[in-house]
Amino acid sequence: MVTMLYDGSFEGWLTAVFEVYEYKYAAVQIVTSEQHQPNVFATIKNVVTDEAKAERVWKGLKQKISANAVAQVYKTFLGEEIGVENKLLEYVQYAFSRPQSIESDFAHSAVLYVWQMAKKVHREKHRMEAFIRFQKMKDNLYYAVCQPDYNVLPLIERHFKDRYADQQWLLYDTRRKYGLYYDLQNVSVVEMHFSEESNEGKELQHAFDEHEALYQVLWKQYFDSVNIAARKNTKLHIQHMPKRYWKYLPEKRQL
Repeated sequence: MVTMLYDGSFEGWLTAVFEVYEYKYAAVQIVTSEQHQPNVFATIKNVVTDEAKAERVWKGLKQKISANAVAQVYKTFLGEEIGVENKLLEYVQYAFSRPQSIESDFAHSAVLYVWQMAKKVHREKHRMEAFIRFQKMKDNLYYAVCQPDYNVLPLIERHFKDRYADQQWLLYDTRRKYGLYYDLQNVSVVEMHFSEESNEGKELQHAFDEHEALYQVLWKQYFDSVNIAARKNTKLHIQHMPKRYWKYLPEKRQL
């Protein structure tokens, strides 16, 4: 058994897939360096991310499956489930081994897994686009935090760049300790560390714009006014707005 260690990036995983074919590995597993558990019976292969190798695998996959299926592969990787690298390797090997597209062959476990996982990640992407609330800081930066179940920031970048093209904003993922910063021209990845208190804005009150508190009150009043008490359906409400997001939503906080 060969254990391939990569850096956790999508390009790193694609490089590992390339090298599986390059070195004709039969019994192999791909795992991040952080998650690796030493095994005396395994041969270790360190993978150095190579853009050219990654591009060749990605380009080859696009020739075997549709654009929608290629997107599903990427979303599945962002799902970050343990062992996802090997399930995706199985998917890619199956795709490359067949003359026809395999994306609808749900009898194959890897195909079914990718389809199901991509749906979960896609659903989380839409929830983040709906539930993220920016707050204005004194320096005119709009700041928001989130804690998605999956690593969806790469998927929602374009949505917020298009929606808030005329505002500087910072969107931070508290679970993965990184964020996206938009400077009115480009979006870049930034790495920071905030405490749980600051994640919820408790330590940032002094940094908010002087009108931010008023905006939040107005937002909560609007939210309350459009909800009709007689038609309140708590079960349905929670289904559409899961409780785990509430701590980041002004309309659900006690102001």
